[in-house]
Amino acid sequence: MLNEDYLQRIKSLHAALGIDDSHLGSCGMPLCHVPVALVEAGEDIYGRPQLLTRETFESWKKMCQQAALDGVLLQLVSGFRDLDYQAEIIRRKLDRGQALNEILKINAAPGFSEHHTGRAIDLTSPEGLALQEKFEESCAFKWLVNNAVSFGFNMSYPRNNQAGIAYEPWHWCYDGHRRDLSSE
Repeated sequence: MLNEDYLQRIKSLHAALGIDDSHLGSCGMPLCHVPVALVEAGEDIYGRPQLLTRETFESWKKMCQQAALDGVLLQLVSGFRDLDYQAEIIRRKLDRGQALNEILKINAAPGFSEHHTGRAIDLTSPEGLALQEKFEESCAFKWLVNNAVSFGFNMSYPRNNQAGIAYEPWHWCYDGHRRDLSSE
């Protein structure tokens, strides 16, 4: 059940950003709830402290360990974002003159970002392809495609996804449904 205060906060942020009320029902993505508890997940590539749910963090650590054993370094770009942080990302783009409809093809509106859940992570590798489609050419991406699901992570925004968000090969979300790939 969605908390009414949370919904009002989302509506207020949308109004401040110029996002129409109809977006709540038409964006093709579910509202995302902020978790009750988050844990420290270390720093991202920019030195900013990151938070994740405990389950996400534990699986993230295991996934990084296995990737390292396989010769691949996974690096965190972003984890949990609250509503205000998500709004600020959009506000900065609006201030640079970007059109709102174009921004919302790349960035979820406040309340709809999987980052609010503490289960979404944006990843990169030492190849320096943070938040770029070219990340799909990296060894890290190839490793993720073949292994992330066994740690409970799935790529949320593949090409032509139902949410209408641009292809994001760097964005992975923990859903906890692990598959044993060795039996396939």
